[in-house]
Amino acid sequence: MNIGILGAGSWGIALTKLLSGNGHNVTVWSIDKDEIAMLNEHREHLTKLPGVIIGDNVSFTTDVEVACKDKKILVMVVPSPFIRSTAKTIAPHVNKEQIIVNVSKGIEESTLMTLTEVISDEIKDVEVAVLSGPSHAEEVGKGMPTTVVAGAKSRDIAELIQDTFMSDFFRVYTSPDVVGIELGGALKNVIALAAGIADGLGCGDNAKAAIITRGIVEISRLGCALGGQESTFAGLSGIGDLIVTCASKHSRNRNAGYLMGQGKTYKEAMEEVKMVVEGVYSAKAALELSKKMNIEMPIVEMVNKILFEDLSAKEAMTMLLTRMKTSESQDLNWN
Repeated sequence: MNIGILGAGSWGIALTKLLSGNGHNVTVWSIDKDEIAMLNEHREHLTKLPGVIIGDNVSFTTDVEVACKDKKILVMVVPSPFIRSTAKTIAPHVNKEQIIVNVSKGIEESTLMTLTEVISDEIKDVEVAVLSGPSHAEEVGKGMPTTVVAGAKSRDIAELIQDTFMSDFFRVYTSPDVVGIELGGALKNVIALAAGIADGLGCGDNAKAAIITRGIVEISRLGCALGGQESTFAGLSGIGDLIVTCASKHSRNRNAGYLMGQGKTYKEAMEEVKMVVEGVYSAKAALELSKKMNIEMPIVEMVNKILFEDLSAKEAMTMLLTRMKTSESQDLNWN
């Protein structure tokens, strides 16, 4: 199959390695001429995914028409703030027979749209699906065991994506819950910032477990209110992705949070991490959605206060712990 990868960062290169290894003809596009020159010369992303060598059967280009033309699947893998502009750029070169698979994670701050909704808003009459789950590029690029979920409105499309991406180390499940998969992937980045902040404060494993557990409660509440299914948030794109993003050394969101817990601003933390920290861009949108749907999300609220209102991490942790007393689950009744 002919596949175009739109975005040549660490995740784009990891998926290029996977898909070319599966026997597909892959073309990788980036707007950055220096990045494409480096990839053509070294067959390796020297800064973002060193050690992962791409075979000669993959081509690299800055020409978006070349990346899109005659491709059955287009994989959208640019950072979330650039999804709309990239979709607008490729729109003239996309036809309704093609499938766009979004693998980026986030919510558009200005519109509160999920990323598949943003793509569909810019490119009419094209099938837009999603692939998500606990899948750090550093491990996928090395062929380490990984499982994800492909979401699409059509079972046939979901199964086509499953067949295309699945390998002996990369297992793909299918689901019709596109909105749930996307919201899980976007909101977990905000919770991962909180987990990193707690690590930076030296709070320990108990606090990390509490943030993960209560974090998935917040994600599920909002996700279900917006049309996602509860089982999705208990799956790979929900609790699975949340665990890996809160705990892994590869997690840019957790690592940025750690630096903020040690007193750095989010801008200083992003400069040190040297990658786009998606949780920073999704935090405001998550808070706005919670207010719109009247959903209580105290962890998301505190992350926003740390990011944008100069609340100290230590004060935020105290405020979370001393909130009004309540029961753990509102669904359980006393006998």
